[in-house]
Amino acid sequence: MATSVDTHPSMLLAPLERGERIAALDVVRGFALIGILLMNIEFFNRPTSDIGSGIPTGLSGANLVFSLFVQYFVIGKFWTMFSLLFGMGFGVMLTRAETAGRNFLVPYLRRITALAVFGALHGILVWSGDILFSYSVAALCLLVVLFGRGKFIVLAIALLGAAGLLLKLTWTYQIAGCLAYFGWMAWYLRCPQHIDVSKRSVPVFKIVTRLNMMAAAAAIAAGFLIPGLPREAKVMMPIVGSMVLLLNLLMIRYHAPAAARPWRIGVAMYVFSCLMLIGFGAGQYYFPEPVAAGAPSPAAALRSAERAKAITEHKAEMAGEVAVLTKGSYADAVAMRSTRFIAHAPGQFGFSTIIVCMFLLGLWFVRSGVIANAGAHLPLFRKLALFGLPLGIGLGLLGATIAVRAVPGTLDGHILATGLLRLGNLPACLGYVGLVVVMLHSRSPFARIAVLAPFGRMALTNYLTHSVLFTLVFYGYGLGYYGIERKWQLACVVAMLALQIPFSHWWLSRWRYGPMEWLWRAITYWQLPAMRIASAANLPLRPA
Repeated sequence: MATSVDTHPSMLLAPLERGERIAALDVVRGFALIGILLMNIEFFNRPTSDIGSGIPTGLSGANLVFSLFVQYFVIGKFWTMFSLLFGMGFGVMLTRAETAGRNFLVPYLRRITALAVFGALHGILVWSGDILFSYSVAALCLLVVLFGRGKFIVLAIALLGAAGLLLKLTWTYQIAGCLAYFGWMAWYLRCPQHIDVSKRSVPVFKIVTRLNMMAAAAAIAAGFLIPGLPREAKVMMPIVGSMVLLLNLLMIRYHAPAAARPWRIGVAMYVFSCLMLIGFGAGQYYFPEPVAAGAPSPAAALRSAERAKAITEHKAEMAGEVAVLTKGSYADAVAMRSTRFIAHAPGQFGFSTIIVCMFLLGLWFVRSGVIANAGAHLPLFRKLALFGLPLGIGLGLLGATIAVRAVPGTLDGHILATGLLRLGNLPACLGYVGLVVVMLHSRSPFARIAVLAPFGRMALTNYLTHSVLFTLVFYGYGLGYYGIERKWQLACVVAMLALQIPFSHWWLSRWRYGPMEWLWRAITYWQLPAMRIASAANLPLRPA
């Protein structure tokens, strides 16, 4: 006999039995957390405002080797992997709710609200390199893509635009633009091939995509034919138009079946954003603005002055951050992090345009059964490892060769290098996932990578522990070891893992969840889940 959710709420919260857990998911999460720590350890000892600036100059020996390894094999690959895993977690929760006929949106909104609070507290009180708040914003955007209604999306865009116009708030325009982007993704994912209008079947999908293609062709022509356009417009209009044209051609060709749309739109939009960056960077790198004899043009002089100002401000920001973290009090550090958090919060919507792509790809991994039945899909994972890792790491190395070469009269290739590195993060991330799954299902000593499963099950607790402990070790209001050499940073990572991996095994042999995982689950479902392994009771936070 069926039982209602209200009668037995504990059914929703009961921990998965060992055979029901997706073992590969826990192991990949543990592996990804190691990569996150390898990346973050540098920025516990270096200004977070300098993230993305590459390897510092003056390194040699073991310090240089470790920096090179992290730069080309770690940076960008593991936050991308965590985004993929977050999408998988979303898919697991959604699928379980649908199977049981339970509400999904309300618990999930509580879940991402709690994550936003965790992230804000982490970013302000502990360390400004937080990623949790970014994931909470992206999770909200994912809900817009999967469940948002068109009229409400349009209304929100209009209200944000009006607010920006009336209140002179530039960040509202950015959010409005991102919302339009997510609305477009929602349309692609959920738009039918045809709709019935007055008893006639109208191919609305083809009509709209062809209109997009006409607009893209017009943009390409305008970039080449209209005289007097600014140089940026002449470069970007053909690039954007070409990318939109190609994207719509692929959408017409690969819109069906509907089950494949999440991974197709996720990969397509991720690649699209990277190619836009690469195209703009290539335009600057290979076609620098001519330097006229004598005084530069007013436009060129303005751009040069703006760039010099930005570099000066960036250096001042880094110097200020170092001063606070090495000589300031904890209150000074919190004040600095609070200011930065508020300033950067609206920008998380722009970052979400990349993260949501990975979420959709992760959702497909779950919906398709690929990750739950990883053993049955080993050929796919072998291909991901075999082709994804060389391609992804190779693109990063290509970007590095460009970034170190200066081009007279223009930017130094940083934008182009960043675009190539970001593009490579996707295949490299999938390659690492494939490698871990293949190792897990092998009959060799590599299968012992399964030891990372408990470490991965406690990922939130372990991630926050890294920040709390290492900021107390390195910052001036703690032990003050800020700026230690890279080789000693590696030693710190090894020591932390040597403690946390066994501790995770010990903890989960006695408790069902890590401490932060328990709290997150309690807020999500608004019930206190049983914590001890021997206990089966779930106590409600409020009377039923």
